[in-house]
Amino acid sequence: MKRKVLIIEPSEVIVTGLTSMLQHADIKLLQPEASVNDLTQRLEMLKPDILIINPTLNDNVNELRGGHNMAVVALVYQYVKQSRLRHFDAVIDIRDSRQAILQTIRELSAKASTGDAARNSHELTRRETAVLVEVAKGLSNKEIAARLNVSIFTVTTHRKNIVRKTGIKSVAGLTVYALLNNLIDEDTVI
Repeated sequence: MKRKVLIIEPSEVIVTGLTSMLQHADIKLLQPEASVNDLTQRLEMLKPDILIINPTLNDNVNELRGGHNMAVVALVYQYVKQSRLRHFDAVIDIRDSRQAILQTIRELSAKASTGDAARNSHELTRRETAVLVEVAKGLSNKEIAARLNVSIFTVTTHRKNIVRKTGIKSVAGLTVYALLNNLIDEDTVI
């Protein structure tokens, strides 16, 4: 089943680029919107599975969701405080590669297809596991972003999800977690 994706972004250039990247994916792109005017009515009519929105337009994710069961993704291309981004299900940065953006959409689609139980799951996604391995190796967010070809915002979001799902906040604790779950071996740790 194709997931319906709605993009809300005032920049035509960014909408065109993102739409072009997503066209060949297994999703149905809805007509993009430039503003949040009448958004509640549009969401009610279209019932998107994934909403990609510029967080400067509206950062109240719960208000955006209303009663809708959809993932809300922040589309970032300028500085946005991390406190604004923490409530979004994911962050896409325009500096992310096409592959990274599609991976984010696929992961959100997979979560949606397995229902709310997956949304509250403690199991790490493949990308979160990749970030965890790099954290356990002692890399900084900037180094992880460069290695995985994603933005620092994306790495930060994955790290928050890892902490939420594992309950482990320290790098040392995450390293032990990675060792115990055979994600890395002792020789990998610095």
